[in-house]
Amino acid sequence: MERIRDEATIEKLRQLREKLMSADISRARVAGFQLSWLQEDGMAVLQEALFGNYSQTAKRAAAYGLRSMRGRMKKVAVEVLEKGIAHQDKVTREVSKTSLGLMRGEITIKPPKRRPRPYDKRPQSKRPSSKREIRSIPSEPNGNLKSYSPKPTRRPK
Repeated sequence: MERIRDEATIEKLRQLREKLMSADISRARVAGFQLSWLQEDGMAVLQEALFGNYSQTAKRAAAYGLRSMRGRMKKVAVEVLEKGIAHQDKVTREVSKTSLGLMRGEITIKPPKRRPRPYDKRPQSKRPSSKREIRSIPSEPNGNLKSYSPKPTRRPK
């Protein structure tokens, strides 16, 4: 059963499709995520981008959108990604395999490690404090260090 779409819906789908095909991966991923909320209409656009003759960026964004599907469309999205594993295009196969691995928890993505900046470039307030504090030893008025003499203890009788 085909749903009747109004002009605003068609325009929104066209705009999201353009953003999905963008060379900027961040913009394309946002479009993929927004298409994931549009159920069947979004699924059609994402499927076209994944299996069509589009750039790697568009395919990655489409896979991200399929991975972001929720509810009743999630099972369909998994089926589409499984079909992508058997696809003839190498990029489609890699992207589909990675997305399925992420969905199933087989693959985890670690955030990149940040290198600490050298100490001389850090502001003074940000430098790490030492673990041990250097204390001055009290001295006598003549300049000699105070000698350590234990205090005698009294024994109870």
